[in-house]
Amino acid sequence: MTGHALEVAGVAAGYGGSFELRGVTFAARGGDVVGLIGPNGSGKSTLLKAIAGVLPMRAGTIRLDGAPLRERAVGVAFVPQREDVNWDFPVTARDVVLMGRYRAAGWLRRPGREDVRRAEAALERMGLGGMGGRHISQFSGGQQQRIFLARAIVQDPAVILLDEPFTGIDAANREVLHAAIRDFAAAGMVVLMATHDLDEVTQTCSHVCCLRGRLVAFGPTETTYTPETLRATFGGQVAVFA
Repeated sequence: MTGHALEVAGVAAGYGGSFELRGVTFAARGGDVVGLIGPNGSGKSTLLKAIAGVLPMRAGTIRLDGAPLRERAVGVAFVPQREDVNWDFPVTARDVVLMGRYRAAGWLRRPGREDVRRAEAALERMGLGGMGGRHISQFSGGQQQRIFLARAIVQDPAVILLDEPFTGIDAANREVLHAAIRDFAAAGMVVLMATHDLDEVTQTCSHVCCLRGRLVAFGPTETTYTPETLRATFGGQVAVFA
């Protein structure tokens, strides 16, 4: 393990003039896979975007390996929801993956031979070898998720943020994503995954972060994922079976 540490303290964030999320505090370490759960509008995506720097925080602090996140932003890789991506934009799979290298090396530097080699290797690792020259719209939904995972790989991140990664993909692509998440955790990265699939939490996540516009609970899945916590998180929106 590399000993990476993510510390979130009193974070509030939202859109426009409103707060969607307030007072969120927790800490995760390298190797943790944290499932973010809660009803629609509970702040799962908002929290990920705040950590990714896509959405400004209204309050609170985020630290990575002891330093303010703004000083370590290159260490955070974000895989957005598919609906947030313009799949008609004129780029290839290789172009998308190379964006992960730009963030580390600087947007003004042209990608070099080593960058391209690493991009191709990441696509190969995701089962997309030889397909780097295809336009991103030519891939299935599951393959598009794999492309963004490849982009995260070449960024060499300490933290990987996954926003509903399993939505709308088939069993074969799910297994590829599961394997990638296991590899990320084994390499000592912190993985945060927003999901509405509660089965995925019990199968995939070492920790759970329950949100309902605020932090309801955070801790190891085996002790935190309980009927009481789920009722507090979802209210009458979830059926709990003992």
